[in-house]
Amino acid sequence: MNKLWVRLTLAIGIITTIGIVLAVLLINRQVSAQFRYFVARNQTLSTELAMPLVAYYAENGSWEGVETIVDTLHTPGGKGRGQGQGMQYGTPNLILADTDGKIVYDQSNRRLKQSLSKQEKIAALPLTCQTQTIGYLLVSEANNVQLSGRDQAFLEQVNLALVQAGMVAIVLGLLMGVILARNLSAPLSRLADVARRITRGQTSRRVPLTGVDELRDLAASFNEMADHLEEAEMLRRNMISDIAHELRTPLSVIQGNLQAIIDDVYPLEKTEIEDIYEESVMLHRLINDLHELAQAEAGQLSLNLEATDLVALAKNTASLFEGLAQERGIRFTFNAPADLPLVQADADRARQVLHNLLGNALRHTPEGGQIFLSIARAQSQGRSFLRISISDTGPGIPPDALPHVFDRFWRADKSRSREGGGTGLGLAIARQLVQAHGGQIGVESTVEQGSRFYFTLPAV
Repeated sequence: MNKLWVRLTLAIGIITTIGIVLAVLLINRQVSAQFRYFVARNQTLSTELAMPLVAYYAENGSWEGVETIVDTLHTPGGKGRGQGQGMQYGTPNLILADTDGKIVYDQSNRRLKQSLSKQEKIAALPLTCQTQTIGYLLVSEANNVQLSGRDQAFLEQVNLALVQAGMVAIVLGLLMGVILARNLSAPLSRLADVARRITRGQTSRRVPLTGVDELRDLAASFNEMADHLEEAEMLRRNMISDIAHELRTPLSVIQGNLQAIIDDVYPLEKTEIEDIYEESVMLHRLINDLHELAQAEAGQLSLNLEATDLVALAKNTASLFEGLAQERGIRFTFNAPADLPLVQADADRARQVLHNLLGNALRHTPEGGQIFLSIARAQSQGRSFLRISISDTGPGIPPDALPHVFDRFWRADKSRSREGGGTGLGLAIARQLVQAHGGQIGVESTVEQGSRFYFTLPAV
């Protein structure tokens, strides 16, 4: 009973049955109304015919020849029907009997010279002349009309046809209900099956887009969700693998050096201890970056938002890289208009974003290259922002790699080690920090020409 298709089938069957029952009730109501009208008309007709019939009996002293006057009075248009024509459908049947109940006139010509039953005498209208009963006038109801065998068979066939039609309608309704219910529930069953498989780790399974538009939209949304789940699972596995790799490297160096000192392979000198210390510093920085990224992604970073002079902050941060750029023969350029507004930002976090992006540009710009830092106004959805751009003349980023630039542990050059700079988390942290400020961050790049990283912060 909890199956959707069973419930839909029952619902359609119940609706079909209710519809047929209502149709029967309405037909019965209409028939009853017409029958009541028929009875009322017969009563009125009996009263109208009584006086002419009494006058006829008073004049002739018997009922002989009464059929002439009855036909004249009762036939529409005042024309006699004559005997032997039988009763017309839709016209009441008139029966006239004498004082003994013997029928002297029967409009249907079926009971002539027979006698009225006791029930018919009670239902008939007594005809009186000078306080004496001279006969009985009976206007028969429809259920008292004696039908011929052919007429009775016709009515039975009609009733049987109605019953059969009702049964066929109910069966067809149930069959259509089963078909419709199956068509509606089958895609849902497939979706549920795929959902169960995904929970068991089969994230590559998808639901076929079949059925009505609503079910197709549901399947498409489910497949989109499954794509995100598969991507998230892949990122999770890659992240675990990357974290393990990044942690293993400094730990292996520390462990190896310590083991070598213990085994007297390396002498216990300051230079060896400095190497171990440098590896521990790298390990500590990696752990701090992971912790900071986790906080940022969980929305747990506390920001001290205040009006900040982004131009002054950018100049101060850029000055830290100008010396390194000159040593490598890289030309460093900074440009910003003088009338720029302040931004609503956490100065330390904004400096951290700039530091990550400038450090990334410096690592990827070859000797003789150029780094260009600029600040300009920007508008987005009716709000004012300042856009900070950092362009370089490095090797650029392939188009297929652009969507992954801000992923954890992503490196454009897979051969570049962490000794080449960074933990592989700087850009991921920068993205989370910018988004926490309500800004946007992005990258544009052309292979062999360079890259441009940019981010926005809301203006005051």
